[in-house]
Amino acid sequence: MLIPEFATAGELSLAIGRRLRDQRLAQNVTLRELAKRSGLSVGALRKMEIEGKTTLYSLIRVVQALGLGSELAHLFELKQRSIAEMEEAAQASQRQRASGRWTE
Repeated sequence: MLIPEFATAGELSLAIGRRLRDQRLAQNVTLRELAKRSGLSVGALRKMEIEGKTTLYSLIRVVQALGLGSELAHLFELKQRSIAEMEEAAQASQRQRASGRWTE
């Protein structure tokens, strides 16, 4: 399993390409049909699925063509934090200072 925090951009791109291919195959959609739905070329779709290389615009078109647009809705949504979580984060960020006294 790929851990996004430790993966390179290339690894994440490849994983997204594979997931798109898996979604397409699960829906029994051919590359040619997806090309027609998305307005992209078959070659561009192959490159996306195999190499993970595409533009954001093309990625969105494919996601929408596969009926997965709702997956994008929460992509970079700010997460709500409770007051307790905010207080905990504030306490953790306070610097610890030395007392300035020497002990023997």
